[in-house]
This record gives sequence, C-alpha cells and structure tokens, in this order.
Amino acid sequence: MKQKTAFLFLMLTLVLLLTGCWNRRELNELAIAVGMGIDKHGDQFRVSVQVVDPGEAASKKGAGGGAPATLYTTEADTVLEAIRKITTLSPRKMYFSHLRICVVGESIATEGMAKALDLLSRDHEFRTDFYIVVSKGTSAEDTLKIMTPLDPIPANDLFSSLESSEKSWSPSMTVTLDELIAALTSEGMQPILTGLRIVGNTEMGESNSNVQKIDPPVRLQYSGLAVFRKDKLIGWLDETESRGYNYILGKVQSSVGFVACPEGGKVVTEIIRTQTAIKGSVHRGEPRINIKMHVEANVGEVECQALDLTKVSTIYELEKKLEEKIEEIMKSAVRKAQKSYKSDIFGFGEAIHRADPKTWNALKKNWDREHFAELPVDIKVDFKIRRLGTIGSSFLNDMKE
Repeated sequence: MKQKTAFLFLMLTLVLLLTGCWNRRELNELAIAVGMGIDKHGDQFRVSVQVVDPGEAASKKGAGGGAPATLYTTEADTVLEAIRKITTLSPRKMYFSHLRICVVGESIATEGMAKALDLLSRDHEFRTDFYIVVSKGTSAEDTLKIMTPLDPIPANDLFSSLESSEKSWSPSMTVTLDELIAALTSEGMQPILTGLRIVGNTEMGESNSNVQKIDPPVRLQYSGLAVFRKDKLIGWLDETESRGYNYILGKVQSSVGFVACPEGGKVVTEIIRTQTAIKGSVHRGEPRINIKMHVEANVGEVECQALDLTKVSTIYELEKKLEEKIEEIMKSAVRKAQKSYKSDIFGFGEAIHRADPKTWNALKKNWDREHFAELPVDIKVDFKIRRLGTIGSSFLNDMKE
C-alpha cells in the first residue's frame, strides 16, 4: 500500500513538470529581426529593424517578386520605446533572438553609444552572437536599405561578408556585444569597430534593379576601423593602419602582402599563420611595450624576372624585406593611435597592468592622453616563407624578348 501511495505521489509530482510552454509565441505571431540600426535624430533615437519576409525569402520566384526583407523605422526617446513603437507599423511584434548585425550610426557613435547598447545587453531576447559595426559617411538606416546580390537578405550578407573578410583579408574584424562591452569597461583598452559604407547612390541600391545586374551599381563595403575613446567615436584607421592593428593584436588568420623586386614587379605572399605576443614592462617607473610577431606565409605570385626562388639567399632576402614592411605597417597603426587620437586601442595598458599592477595604479588615471601617447613600443617580426607553390622559379625567367 505504501509503495502504491509513493508511486502515485511521484506521478503527480512529475505531472507538475509537464505543464507545457506557458509563455509560448507562435512563429506566425513574430517578426524575425535579422538586422538593426540605431541612429540619432535630434534628441531621439531612430531605430531601424530589418525583418525577414519568410514567404519571399523561401520563394523561387524571379527577381520581379517582392523583397525578401522589410525595414521598419521609428523614433522615440529611448531604444526600447522605438522598438515597441514599430508595432504601429508592423502586424507582428519584433523578435531579436536571430539578430545577425547591428549597425551603429556615425551620428550616435560620435555623441556616445553606451546608452543605446544597454538594452542589447539587458533584454533576454538578444543573444550575444551578432556583430556590431559603425556606419561610415552614412546613416545606419540607409545601410540596411541596400539590396544585396548573393544573399537576398542584406543582414545575412553583411554577417557573412564580415566573417569572410576577417578570415581572408586582415583590415576587417568581427566584434560581438560581449567583446565591445568588455572594451568599454576596461581600464587599459579602448573599443574599436569595423566601418561600413555605401558605395554608389543609396536610392538606386534600395530598388530590386540593384540585384538584377551582373555589376550592381550600389554595394555595401567594410572600410577601415573606427577608433573610440570610451563610447565616443573619435576617428578612423585607414586600410593599412587597420591591418597593422590586427597584426598587433594577433587577429590575422590569413592575408596577402607584397614586396617590390629590384628590377621591377612584385613578389606576393599569402600569410597562412600568425602569432603575436605583447609584453609590458616597467623600468624605473617608465612603462614600455615589446611586441614579437611570428608570421608564416607561402609565395602566391611572382612578377619578377631574374628572381631564382630555389636559392636560399633569395628566400632570406624576401623574408627580411617582408619583416621590415610588416613592422612599418604595425608602427603606422601605433603612431596614429598615439599621436592623432591618444587612445589605447591595443590594450597596452592591460599589458602594463599584468606586468606591474602597482605602477599601473599610478598611471591609469591619465593613461591615454599622457602615458600612452609617449609610450615606447618595440616591434620585432619574424617572417618565414614555407612553400613556393607548384613551381619554383617563374616561367617569366624563360620568356625571351
């Protein structure tokens, strides 16, 4: 009898755990947001949300069909109010768990973007796996209006393009919300984000005709890195300086570079592996940074005549030239951050903190504007060529005039 009572009690307890999804929402009641843009319009936030149209996205219709995504834009005193206000335009409530890209407008980045980011980190529907970028020379809203050719959903195109660019071309980088907040709250490192610009006429890019041509007249392009001091945009790094920044932080997975030949032409190498170590030190109260970088690459292209790559001496000379070039690229990024912006985007302050916490406590108050601006930075690159490709010397050596 006791066993039957215990079994019945156990079954009743388990039933309580099978109450179903009390707060469920059906898929046809949600608007799945994949892209988000935040601009400043006067004293208000202007929020743009790119929503997938499932019927059009999955449709096999020709280019004459409807757009696979819809953009809703509203203004309000706060970001959350603007998002809720979109319900006056959309028949469905916004759902942000599948957000891929968040574009921060240059207008709000210049004033300070921290307040706009609080909702993204607080609301339980926002995951932290989406990327954050800054619009350059345009608004965040306009970047989300451009029709893209290979991926019909612009936000997905931006997400994939940024990942691909980071892996194969070093001036770009991905930054998630967690990484951005960590930089914002750090005492020894300032934030940095990839810039996004519109190439061509914005109005033309909004129409379906933009993806009906083999060479679209309007494109979205990642361009340079945005430099911040805390949450305020203070300037930009160009392509070379952006590459130097990623070299210093060891974020280069693959890239391409070249050196000139004495007789004309270029030798192009493909970087396949990098490893960077940043070490801080303090000598007699003065901080110093030492950066050592190891690079491995393959020969990708040779335009030079009379260049014998089968000789060890030739490979050695190429390696030395490439070391000097990469060192100069890295130094250009350091000079720009120190002299133009006085913003420690590299995390040198964190390196000094690890090396000597006591000295760091005395330096951190005026670190960026005073100590970082005059910080000695020693850079040493070790470049090794691993493979020459499927041929040794180029066939150009065998061509006769």
